[in-house]
Amino acid sequence: MSAKVFAAKTMNKQKAGNFFTRYSHWILLSPFLLLFLTLIILPIICAIGLSFTDFNGMETPDITWLDNYIRILSKDSVFMQKILPNTIIYAVLVGPGGFILAFIMAWLLSQLDDLPRTILAVVLYLPSMTAGVTVSTVWAVIFSGDRTGYLNSLLLRLNLIQSPITWLQNEDTLMPIMIIVALWSSMGIGFLSILSGIMNVNKELYEAARLDGVKNRVQEALYVTVPSIRPQLLFGAVMAVVNAFNSAGLGVQLSGSNPTPGYAGSIIVNHIDDFGFIRYEMGYAAALSVVLLLIISLASKIAYKLFGDD
Repeated sequence: MSAKVFAAKTMNKQKAGNFFTRYSHWILLSPFLLLFLTLIILPIICAIGLSFTDFNGMETPDITWLDNYIRILSKDSVFMQKILPNTIIYAVLVGPGGFILAFIMAWLLSQLDDLPRTILAVVLYLPSMTAGVTVSTVWAVIFSGDRTGYLNSLLLRLNLIQSPITWLQNEDTLMPIMIIVALWSSMGIGFLSILSGIMNVNKELYEAARLDGVKNRVQEALYVTVPSIRPQLLFGAVMAVVNAFNSAGLGVQLSGSNPTPGYAGSIIVNHIDDFGFIRYEMGYAAALSVVLLLIISLASKIAYKLFGDD
């Protein structure tokens, strides 16, 4: 092998090595970026484009521009009178409510010894691992509308009611039951993250706080624990928002119908399913999904403002 050929091969190897060194981070990120673009960005772009059309899933979409959004704001009385208020009530109580509950439970468990803390953490975490259909089946037995339902049976035995109550078909009780079930199953990854953060707070911070005048555990939680676990709180807040909308199918699963009786348990996710997969008004369902995306984005921005880095 001549010196020129050897030098050329060496130079090519160096160039290849320099290329992989310079762009190694993009090479490592490429599988994630490909999946993110395919499964997240592309569907969002398609949904936004479809929201400006009239599309039934079979024929060619007809462009209607802003008609779907005008319909949401001015013509869909069910959305404005039932769906949007239900969504706000459910999201506020299950999202922030679940987050606050997760923090309180994690803080209380952090005060226990290792063995009882581990057992109780597993007990609280298990409902979040249960599939939605299974959760709704368990609670459907409790709130069954006949005499065999656990709650009706108990109330009848105590003579508190004279006849069974159709809890899951009643417009006044369906939403509270949905919120109870959602909160019961809200102790998921966010809860474990907060618990882990609390357990890893430097103990010297608590000692310094006592010297500065902190007198009880509540003040410790407010002035030491919360500032020390802001990343875990941010993660928990985002997961609480995600959980609030992931559990949106509870109303349909519990009542057995979509829309739910009198739209009492229907929120925007159920409204999207109704128009997209029952009525096949895909364009209108896409516009509703864009509205939902904006709501979730706003909730996430609020969480970042509260717990993100300044």
